[in-house]
Amino acid sequence: MSELFRNLIGGEWVDGEAIPNINPSDTNDVVGEYARASKDDAQAAIAAAKAAFPAWSRSGLLERHAVLRKTADEITARKEELGRLLSREEGKTLAEGIGETVRAAQIFDFFAGEALRLAGEILPSVRPGVSVEVTREAVGVVGIITPWNFPIAIPAWKIAPALCYGNTIVFKPADLVPGCSWAIVDILHRAGLPKGVLNLVMGQGSVVGQTILDSPDIDAITFTGSVATGRRVAAASVEHMRKFQLEMGGKNPLVVLDDANLDIAVDCAVNGAFFSTGQRCTASSRLIVTEGIHDRFVEAVTARLKGLVVDNALKAGTHIGPVVDESQMGQDEKYLAIGREEGAKLAFGGERLTRETPGFYLQPALFTEATNQMRISREEIFGPVASVIRVKDYDEALHTANDTPFGLSSGIVTTSLKHATHYKRNAQAGMVMVNVPTAGVDFHVPFGGSKGSSYGPKEQGRYAAEFYTTVKTAYTAA
Repeated sequence: MSELFRNLIGGEWVDGEAIPNINPSDTNDVVGEYARASKDDAQAAIAAAKAAFPAWSRSGLLERHAVLRKTADEITARKEELGRLLSREEGKTLAEGIGETVRAAQIFDFFAGEALRLAGEILPSVRPGVSVEVTREAVGVVGIITPWNFPIAIPAWKIAPALCYGNTIVFKPADLVPGCSWAIVDILHRAGLPKGVLNLVMGQGSVVGQTILDSPDIDAITFTGSVATGRRVAAASVEHMRKFQLEMGGKNPLVVLDDANLDIAVDCAVNGAFFSTGQRCTASSRLIVTEGIHDRFVEAVTARLKGLVVDNALKAGTHIGPVVDESQMGQDEKYLAIGREEGAKLAFGGERLTRETPGFYLQPALFTEATNQMRISREEIFGPVASVIRVKDYDEALHTANDTPFGLSSGIVTTSLKHATHYKRNAQAGMVMVNVPTAGVDFHVPFGGSKGSSYGPKEQGRYAAEFYTTVKTAYTAA
């Protein structure tokens, strides 16, 4: 029997129906058995967070700093172990798993520092003898709902600022990858969090997630996931007049101009589109290439893809791990069929692969002769699939890049300062990348998009305070 990992509610570990956490690189490998919370469990977690809020929101800065600092230190010390856990349960290569774990530690470290830098303003009033104080206070009980593709980094960048600013938490990780989330909660619990400040309720979105959405005692919800679920979060939050923050889909363009350095263009395209098995909301799924470099670019990308090793995520030399599960594999294969039906040419890949261990292995796929009106260019696939769209010049490239309902990340590869500067100003996205992949951001600066990709304040860095705090203005007469 595998070890049973329980939910944390009100400072106590609570049993529940156990489900196996399966390794997508080896479906015979059970990472562990994880307890699923019931509706009653979720309601108990919400009540515990509400009861803990008054004391935690007024806790000392050093107390919050110490918890976040200890958490950062332990994640760093255990980066190989936790990175291996991440790779086993999600399917990223071991190097990617360790890298994401290090990023989680950096996030906790950053917000440990922010806990000591909480500040406000003292301003003179327009009325003589009156002073004005502007301060930030915790929002209250925050519901945190995270996806499966970044099972340690995204929980970190939501939990760390929530705690830093004095909020209490009800945390529901993705049902598919509970392992890293459980590990973070366990570390925080042992770091000294008071009972009820952080509550872990693993389980189904239809049960646990819905209970969070329906509760009038949840003061704010931060969600990362699908567009469809994001809309449900928004509708439920408006009903309760609560704050909500959504990070949803992306259909990110990478523009390659004739003057681009070809090696840099290929590096950006292959890294952005196919690493992490393409399962990133910031992945470069649309490669928009001008005519003068198009054929050389396609040839070079195809050659690079032929050299990539798709295999067990824990195996040395693997470049791309498996798709996360059979359901996602089915979605990828559905869009591969749609692309062919729409008239795009599958220039490389797209085949299921068999390896030494049973898993969900898919050869990275590159479509050419695509148009921006095809479904494969409009809808998020969330797999190792990218489409090349040929355009005439920079103006057409910019128009095509912006012609999408999404607006998360947008990239360009060029040696022209004129075009780079213009693109940074005119790309309709929350994040713009010049000569670097569209996927890959720093931990200390804001993350988020525009249009249908995001709603609400940005995540990460000092901008996180916009969501996790509320502003109070106080007047005092002398």
